[in-house]
Amino acid sequence: MTSSRRRSLRPSFLVPSAAALLLAAGCSGDSQPSVAVPAPSRDAAAYCSALDKVLPKSVAGLERGDPAPESELTAGWGDGAIVLRCGVPRPAAMADAASKGIDADGVNWLLEQRADAGPRFTTTYRKAYVEVTLGTRFAHDASPLAEFAKPVRDTVPDSL
Repeated sequence: MTSSRRRSLRPSFLVPSAAALLLAAGCSGDSQPSVAVPAPSRDAAAYCSALDKVLPKSVAGLERGDPAPESELTAGWGDGAIVLRCGVPRPAAMADAASKGIDADGVNWLLEQRADAGPRFTTTYRKAYVEVTLGTRFAHDASPLAEFAKPVRDTVPDSL
């Protein structure tokens, strides 16, 4: 894990300076998109932490650039073109028998088509739910999911 991912180990006297830097970065135009950080159970958070450590540096040719706020529960590639959140709540659509799903290299994903946005996929049958949202350029291309299959299989156990 890189030192930039260890927020909790920073001395508290750096917080005001860090906040000022974040504000300046937000105004610079090259800040990463912001996403909601999930609040999983302790067990799910441990799986998510392990997943974060093995996520690929690039997906679909896009370099990793994590969204704000910094968290082991979120990751991104291509300035928000692909966003992963680990430890999300179980989607309501999983209760719908008509829901669509796909298998990507041994990992099952619920597919949710979003109006005016790319698709959202959430793992099924895992001890922590992993959500991947794809930008509109991937509206008909779920191939990035294959790049998450091995990391998910290796770190987030089946729930069955």
